[in-house]
Amino acid sequence: MSSVLNTVTSLRLSKIYTSNNNNNHLQLPTYSVLSPASVSFTRRRLTVRAADTDTNEVKSKAPDKAPAGGGSGSSFNQLLGIKGAAQETNKWKIRLQLTKPVTWPPLVWGVVCGAAASGNFHWNLEDVAKSILCMIMSGPCLTGYTQTLNDWYDREIDAINEPYRPIPSGAISENEVISQIWLLFLGGIGIAALLDVWAGHDFPIVFYLALGGSLLSYIYSAPPLKLKQNGWIGNFALGASYISLPWWAGQALFGTLTPDTIVLTLLYSIAGLGIAIVNDFKSIEGDKALGLQSLPVAFGAETAKWICVAAIDITQISVAGYLLGAGKPYYALALLTLIIPQVVFQFQYFLKDPVKYDVKYQASAQPFLVLGLLVTALATSH
Repeated sequence: MSSVLNTVTSLRLSKIYTSNNNNNHLQLPTYSVLSPASVSFTRRRLTVRAADTDTNEVKSKAPDKAPAGGGSGSSFNQLLGIKGAAQETNKWKIRLQLTKPVTWPPLVWGVVCGAAASGNFHWNLEDVAKSILCMIMSGPCLTGYTQTLNDWYDREIDAINEPYRPIPSGAISENEVISQIWLLFLGGIGIAALLDVWAGHDFPIVFYLALGGSLLSYIYSAPPLKLKQNGWIGNFALGASYISLPWWAGQALFGTLTPDTIVLTLLYSIAGLGIAIVNDFKSIEGDKALGLQSLPVAFGAETAKWICVAAIDITQISVAGYLLGAGKPYYALALLTLIIPQVVFQFQYFLKDPVKYDVKYQASAQPFLVLGLLVTALATSH
């Protein structure tokens, strides 16, 4: 019978080996939830060896799959770049996921609003082609650049909040992410320069709007400024990027930017601030851990959700008041009508649980907000 020769002082994760002297060799990996152990068996004795454990060697491992209602992620969600995505190994699908195609439509719509506000868009082949190219610049290229850049600088937060995302999970390498950022950035400003030449601009306004927007995206995500660390400044910058910049690009491409349009779109960007707050609720844990003062962290989730809906609703009501004062009552009435369903969905979804219902709320309410943008654009074009 074997005897215990050593006592246990600490355990180390290892493999179990048996002596190979005139015995069969057995190698079995075993795992302990406490600490590693090194144990060897021979015909005559059982030995438990003590060893020290280096706590620096213990690292967290990302989950194999993103959480999803059905137990497995959705391939459709993966392509859109939203939560509940399936784990993917195809690098092109992962690259697309990083650009978050679900975030492109507001930018594309902003170009439509700008073109409408210019009063100089015509339904001919040339103008349609210009607008499509401007949409590609604003959506897939520069929004894709912004989202990939943000994910890169958010990799530490995502390792806490969403460790299954492509970058923290290691599904895509550092060099592949950096090359994607540069490719999308250069593609976006290259298209902007081409649009200025095509439009015959003496001053390359679309190029400078694209360059300025790209710089804003960088300082929003990257240190040392990292605007997103401040809930107010960061979310307003994000709102302006999604509403004002594409509108300005579309209007400058077909007409002339006017001071009243700039002021009106910047006012509308306050509603964009509210939309940006919606996305902050899912990151509360990681934001707290890394000291980021998002509004849900600074004010608490209960207060922040009311700040969010107030920013969205009061802004649109103010724009409707502006249109009424400008002698455009029908446009003002149309805008007020579009606010009503947004308020209904806020109470039905967002105010009940801003984390659980964030996607459902945005899918339900935001179409009415973007239609309001078009109503405002058409009002300013007349």
